[in-house]
Amino acid sequence: MNPPAKNTVTTVIPSLRYRDAHAMIDWLCKAFGFEKHAVYADGNTVHHAQLTFGHGMIMLGSVDNGSAWGQRIAQPEEIGQRETQACYVVVADCAAHYAQAKAAGAEIVDELETRDYGGSGYSARDPEGHLWSFGDYDPWAEHRA
Repeated sequence: MNPPAKNTVTTVIPSLRYRDAHAMIDWLCKAFGFEKHAVYADGNTVHHAQLTFGHGMIMLGSVDNGSAWGQRIAQPEEIGQRETQACYVVVADCAAHYAQAKAAGAEIVDELETRDYGGSGYSARDPEGHLWSFGDYDPWAEHRA
C-alpha cells in the first residue's frame, strides 16, 4: 500500500477563523514571524489566506466569509476563551521569538521555560484569543540524525 501522505513541503496545515482577518494577518506576521503566502479577499472579508513559517503553513479566513467550514468553527470568546486545538510552532531562537511576541502585545499564558522533554517554549494568545505554543524542541531532530 502506498503511504497516504503526499510528498510535499508540509502535510498538516492548521486552519483558523478571525473576526478581523486582515488585521490578524498583519499581527501574526509582526508578532509571530509568519509571512504572507497568499491572501484572497473581497473588501473586509478574507475568503482564504495562507501564511508560512519556514516549511510550515497556516490557513485562515474571516469568520463571516460565508463558507460552510467557517460555520462549523467557534471562536474562543464564544466558548469561554477555550480552544479545542492549538498550533505548536518550532522556532530557531525561542527567547528572541518570545521577546518579539511579547513586544507586539501577545498575551503570554505560559512563560518561557525549559521543558522536561527538551528545549524551551512558551504559550501565548493572539488578540482574538487563539492559543499558540512556540518552542525550540524539534520532534523531528532524532529522525534526521
